[in-house]
Amino acid sequence: MREIYFPAFETAVKQSQPDTVMCSYNKINGVFSSENKRLLTEILRNEWGFKGFVMSDWGAVNDRIKGLEAGLDLEMPSSGGLTDAQILNAVKEGTLDEKILDTSVGRLLRIIFKFHDKRQKGSFNKEAHHKLAVKIEEESIVLLKNESILPLSPHAKAAFIGGFAEKPRFQGGGSSHINAFKTVSFLSAAADFALEQSIKGKPVVFGYAKGFDAVTGEGSPEMTQEALALAQKSDVVVVFAGLPDTYECEGYDRNHLKLPESQNTLIQDLAKVNKNIVVVLHNGSPVEMDWADDVKGIVEAYLGGQGVGQAVCGILYGKVNPSGKLAETFPLRLEDTPSYLSFPGDGKKTVYSEDIFVGYRYYDARKIPVLFPFGHGLSYTTFSYSDLKLDKTILTDTDTLTISLKVKNTGTMNGKEVIQVYVRDKTGTIQRPEKELKNFEKIYLQSGEEKTVTMTLNKRSFAYYSEALGDWHAASGTYEILVGKSSQDILLRKEITFKTSVKLPITITPNTNVSDILRYEGIPQLLEPVRERYNAMQGTSESAREAITKEMVENMYNDTPLRSLQGLLGNNFKDFDEFLNRIRQICC
Repeated sequence: MREIYFPAFETAVKQSQPDTVMCSYNKINGVFSSENKRLLTEILRNEWGFKGFVMSDWGAVNDRIKGLEAGLDLEMPSSGGLTDAQILNAVKEGTLDEKILDTSVGRLLRIIFKFHDKRQKGSFNKEAHHKLAVKIEEESIVLLKNESILPLSPHAKAAFIGGFAEKPRFQGGGSSHINAFKTVSFLSAAADFALEQSIKGKPVVFGYAKGFDAVTGEGSPEMTQEALALAQKSDVVVVFAGLPDTYECEGYDRNHLKLPESQNTLIQDLAKVNKNIVVVLHNGSPVEMDWADDVKGIVEAYLGGQGVGQAVCGILYGKVNPSGKLAETFPLRLEDTPSYLSFPGDGKKTVYSEDIFVGYRYYDARKIPVLFPFGHGLSYTTFSYSDLKLDKTILTDTDTLTISLKVKNTGTMNGKEVIQVYVRDKTGTIQRPEKELKNFEKIYLQSGEEKTVTMTLNKRSFAYYSEALGDWHAASGTYEILVGKSSQDILLRKEITFKTSVKLPITITPNTNVSDILRYEGIPQLLEPVRERYNAMQGTSESAREAITKEMVENMYNDTPLRSLQGLLGNNFKDFDEFLNRIRQICC
């Protein structure tokens, strides 16, 4: 939880100090989230400094009194007075400390008074907000594949196929649904673009075939024939595919990563009659693409909000240079995903057996090929990276590392690039991912322009969460700074040395293994005479050398408990107790 699931919430609380935080429905390690004092009070408030109030998700309260004691302030929706009466009775009967209730009420009143006292007259410029929605989506669209087919030539006769071109799926299902001020479809945006070009004397020609229904995601033989006929007489085909609301929605999980089969078949059939195929995807999460090798371009629009049609039009025709990067990995198939064998569990319990190895961390560790890696995203221009510099080569617990490099737009189009910094732990102290993203920066460069990009890393960037320490810990040793365009496109790298003064808590007993203490400075030297006697004990005859390799002896020695070394102490230690005490002095 500390390394994967907490950081997003921790960052929001520490940097923005929101007024409210919502707890979830489920149990975590056997305790309902709404009753989890460790989460709602000890971590959220005491560690992160949260000052607002905690509210429940709708119907997530199991026991109102336990929840209040844990730090849950507001129950949603209202129980109609039922649980309010339970609280009053608990106070009267002495089973709930009234101070706990007073503290909770105080949190609610503080936010209420804050809103009332600082309320200001606002402005609601819907058109300006719509333009912002378009801008945000333009920056978020990810160009996944481009074999010299995008941007589209305005002179090419284009076939736009798929119900999402006419009725885009631009938001999630369930309680996230809103009534947008307006929604501009791609077809409407394309018509506006064509009119704009015709005024300039540059006619744009395109046709449209539905191909499949946007609501169901399914097509029909008649729709397919219409689409194929249009594709055959067009220079380029753009298919607007994706997932309907019924495939991904609040309240249930997907059990596959497939598009509706009629859409997959349609794309494959279109590729047989026209080799210039581009697929634009409208989906909230990764999908399998068995047809990826059959098309020349893939554009991931996700659920792009009310301005998605205009944004996609701008990307396809090159008015906007794509600059989005994937914040997730697209696997080749569902069976490759980290939690495939453990999720959803038995209906009562789900074990997060993938531990910290989620997303790219898992695919890196298992060396599993993916469809598109984390951080991936193409551009209509090209960028070069060079001259990576670190302001220091040795880092301590209190230091900040400054990274700089030069990035140049080597293409012919102005554009934006996201520079990604990963860290690899080479200390070998514990099992960790091959690399983890620790910083990134998005910059704008005109064609031919070069800029120096600077980013910083601190101790937390190199650390893992130590349960023994109850804090973040970066082990002493070597780390590698990796800079690239995605998790699988690393262009520059340099090593640094980290030195910590923090010692991890360890209890030294006769059953402690040698390998458990070798990382402590001074231990290898202390044990050297013992190690030499251990090696000599293995025998020096020719037959012994053939049967017992150096690697075998080294591994056996490392896995030896300290009690097994008692007969090898020689004159270096008075007795075994002195031996253990000397080790404790160094390690503890």
